[in-house]
Amino acid sequence: MPPAAPGPAMPATVPASMLASGQRGEARVLSLRGRLDVAAAGRLWTRALQAAAAQPGRKLVIDIAGLEGCDTAGAAMLLAMAEAQQGTVLEGARPQIAAVLARAREALVEPPRPAPEPAPPVPWRVVIGNGLAVAGDGFAWLGEALVAVLRLPARSRQFRIGDLLHTADQAGVRAVPLVLLLGVLIGLILAFQSLVPMRRFGADLYVANLVAISLLRELGPLLAAVVLAGRSGSAFAAEIGTMKVNQEVDALITMGIDPMTMLVLPRMAAALLVMPALTVLMEVAGLAGMSVVLVGAGIPLVAIGNQIIYWLRPHDFFGGLAKSVVFGAVVAAIGCRAGLSAGNGPRAVGQAATEAVVGGIVATILLDGVFAVLFFRLGL
Repeated sequence: MPPAAPGPAMPATVPASMLASGQRGEARVLSLRGRLDVAAAGRLWTRALQAAAAQPGRKLVIDIAGLEGCDTAGAAMLLAMAEAQQGTVLEGARPQIAAVLARAREALVEPPRPAPEPAPPVPWRVVIGNGLAVAGDGFAWLGEALVAVLRLPARSRQFRIGDLLHTADQAGVRAVPLVLLLGVLIGLILAFQSLVPMRRFGADLYVANLVAISLLRELGPLLAAVVLAGRSGSAFAAEIGTMKVNQEVDALITMGIDPMTMLVLPRMAAALLVMPALTVLMEVAGLAGMSVVLVGAGIPLVAIGNQIIYWLRPHDFFGGLAKSVVFGAVVAAIGCRAGLSAGNGPRAVGQAATEAVVGGIVATILLDGVFAVLFFRLGL
């Protein structure tokens, strides 16, 4: 077959170019012609923006009557040129190019963000219900611990003395330096702050009574419990929480071992044993710090000792020890419960330790208020 005759030649597409056509009155005019597609926009973008922003403050007219076509990239370049100079006018756009520019403007307009709706207030019934639920879970857990104590003779092999001694060493012996330091600082601060106002009335000697009674009745047990919650309560929660995350607690249950007996009771027993000793060390260190301040103020050490012996009563000392025992049991119980109720995932152990510290300190302060009311009613 003879070759087909060649058809009419297609008109070549003129590439886009930017022309500075002088000025029109007081305005500068930049002209574009040809086809402004993505390739032409990429080639002309920097030069076009520089030309559009060359003379700030002067009116700019962008003549696009010579454009044969324009895609979204070209429309974006034209709009960027218009934004580069305030008051810029785009003129001479063909209907198709004007439609592309309109769609590009709509796409660049950021839709208004809806105003955040205020969170609805939590009804007081829900708050009370959640509080009662948390309290109920706590009492239920204490019931489980009490049942484990009653069943301890039948499960004595699950209660390991080595864990008890190790926990007592971690919670008690290793906490002695911190307790002594905190006690001395509290005694120094209390004595100094009390000495300044009482000296105005010539009652310097009675600072010993004030600080001694405060330490033995309130601050000694309370601060020792705070130290126990910060050091040991968080450690209990972290240790048991790690076992819970690693499914070691589930393995103990599968083997017929009670986690309450094996994990919780040794830690609670250790806390009960070390809390009275920590409280006594806290009180002795506080009295020593107080004595340093009073001796420095010119009060003889013999006079300080006579004031303490004369004004303190046995129930002040033993009442503080009784509170310390209860505080230790509550702090250990809250730490162990936080560990056993830890969830899954990498954050579970950290959340359990935080709950143990916060819960232990809050519970200690609440119990201290209950003891204050109880001692007042009993006349102690």
